[in-house]
Amino acid sequence: MSAQIVYISSLPNQDVTVQLDVDDAALTLGLALYWDYMCGYWLMDVYDAAGAQLLSGVPMITGSYPAANILGQYAYLKIGSAYVLNQSNGSTDYPTSTNLGTTFVLLWSDTP
Repeated sequence: MSAQIVYISSLPNQDVTVQLDVDDAALTLGLALYWDYMCGYWLMDVYDAAGAQLLSGVPMITGSYPAANILGQYAYLKIGSAYVLNQSNGSTDYPTSTNLGTTFVLLWSDTP
């Protein structure tokens, strides 16, 4: 099982292209990360290498296993699993508008 940190920033709207090793195969995905001011949390859209949207509005929240895998219900897409992890000793349960990519990181791994 491979696990990779996806390097992101805390900018309120960002698009990143990531090269991942998922299930022993190379995978290129586009990620659109955006802060939802109404709800008060981050959302993520996922695109394939050709730019076709695979997922829209995935909440970037933390949780206990197995709920921690924000892609758990999308295993059929074979794009791996993703986890929002608090890498500090703080008690905050989810990233704020300013600490995604610093206090909280996005970890990508194999399909469960």
